[in-house]
Amino acid sequence: MILTIEQTTTVLIVDDNPANLSVLSDTLDQAGLEVWVAKSGKVALERVKYALPNLILLDIMMPKIDGFETCRLLKADPKTQDIPVIFMTALSDTSNKIEGFQVGAVDYITKPFQQEEVLSRVKLHLKLYDLATKLEHKNVLLEQKITEVSQAYEYLKKIQIQLIQSEKLSSLGQMVAGIAHEVNNPVNFIYGNLVHANEYTQEVLHLLHLYQEEYPNPTPRIQAELEVTNLEFLESDLLKLLNSMNFGARRIREIVKSMRVFSRTDDASRTETDIHECLDGTLTILNYRLKPKPEHPEIEIVKNYGLLPPVECYAGQINQVFMNILSNAIDALDDYNQQRSFEEIKQQPSRIEICTNMIGDDWVAIHIADNGPGICQEVQAKLFEPFFTTKPAGKGTGLGLSISHQIVVEKHGGNINCQSTPGNGTAFIVKIPIQQRVSQVA
Repeated sequence: MILTIEQTTTVLIVDDNPANLSVLSDTLDQAGLEVWVAKSGKVALERVKYALPNLILLDIMMPKIDGFETCRLLKADPKTQDIPVIFMTALSDTSNKIEGFQVGAVDYITKPFQQEEVLSRVKLHLKLYDLATKLEHKNVLLEQKITEVSQAYEYLKKIQIQLIQSEKLSSLGQMVAGIAHEVNNPVNFIYGNLVHANEYTQEVLHLLHLYQEEYPNPTPRIQAELEVTNLEFLESDLLKLLNSMNFGARRIREIVKSMRVFSRTDDASRTETDIHECLDGTLTILNYRLKPKPEHPEIEIVKNYGLLPPVECYAGQINQVFMNILSNAIDALDDYNQQRSFEEIKQQPSRIEICTNMIGDDWVAIHIADNGPGICQEVQAKLFEPFFTTKPAGKGTGLGLSISHQIVVEKHGGNINCQSTPGNGTAFIVKIPIQQRVSQVA
């Protein structure tokens, strides 16, 4: 076997016999190897502290520290444990060979030396050591590549989530804003004209009463019409009708206002926002899901709002967080109600409680809790992972809470967590600073 060895390849010979050192040094030197020598195990251990050889030829029978103990100490040191050690000994019994392999030797050379055998074994183990070193280096590079690929995958997944979020928010915001804009004008027209319609009706009714007072005896034709028409009922019901229309138009205006607040997903900068207005607007959008249904009563909303200052945030994104959390709470209650009878639901009605409060002088906290079935620890640990969902296929993408976490933590420097015990409901706590100290990219 022909082996090309670089001049920097070094072999440390450890032997207390000067003759052995001379013979081995000459043989290895002629082969193009750099040779270091040590006359005792102690000297060898000191030598490797300053420079590491590529291979060690180690005599077994030495005073004070024998070859076995020297090898044990070499293998116990992380810096020298991988250096191949070949024992040199006149002993050839099996027990010594076994002990040598047990302490970490890779081979044996028996005295008296056969130079060609020594050189062949040294070259072989140097080659194996070189291959092992290169393999380890490649493994390190491979692990680095795996780490880089994993990081790139996580980055791409994060970008994908951001794109989905951006598209989702943009589409939802455009749709809601468009509906609000289209509805706003005719509603304002109706609402504004109802005031005049009410005034005109009052004037007409007043004029009718004057006619009745001035002409208490109507003509036969009018008398016949009065008998067919219940004028007193019409008068009373017309006023009620106008009041109902006025109430309905005012309610539509409130819904439109909530939709316009909710659709602020294109805010390019943070603005001082009323958190309670965001919560109320989101509840208005979800009101149709809170109303009573044939299979269960309404879902009760309990508000315990504290005194909060305006919060610097991206209002549209915070609205999306509240929408995701409240929608999930309603889904959980709906699923829970399908497992209960109507009587059980009446005894323990579905409820969502929203509490807000200050944390110190710089933070606000929003607690959104339901009295549903709760969430087990295994599911809680995965709630904010992208694409994780417990909903059936087609009913959820698994992005809502992941996006909410990103909005709260990365966009606003806050935190969001879930507290739940199976059978005792679920609470999400959102905490955000009142003022953003670090500029975040929307």
